[in-house]
Amino acid sequence: MVKSLRNLIALVVFLTVAASATLFADEFSKKDVEKWNKEFMTVVNQGEKLFHSALGTNTVSCDMCHPNAANTHPETYPKFQKQIGKVVALRDMINWCIQNPLEGEPLKLDDPKMIALEAYITWERKGKPLEPGRH
Repeated sequence: MVKSLRNLIALVVFLTVAASATLFADEFSKKDVEKWNKEFMTVVNQGEKLFHSALGTNTVSCDMCHPNAANTHPETYPKFQKQIGKVVALRDMINWCIQNPLEGEPLKLDDPKMIALEAYITWERKGKPLEPGRH
């Protein structure tokens, strides 16, 4: 009986906290959204420039195999990638391409260049439904 009462009290406390969290959610203005979208598009544009430049030791660039990020399908990640032999995220595949066809050094996952490449590739496929794991 005491255990059931404790569980009931814990549930009520949890539901109260969860419900009140929405009362304190951040609110933002149209100006905020415009600012954030502008900053996002700046990163997308940086990614587009990187995508069309040599990121390795040879003259190969991402767009030579993937014009306008074609056939990159960011909406299908994470998924099993045959080249890597396991389930990976888009950033892992980006690094695989940098290391192999581009003959370059992999980017750190928090590198602004990696974020920009992901932003551009994903932007090019905006509107596509998420389908993780699809081939």
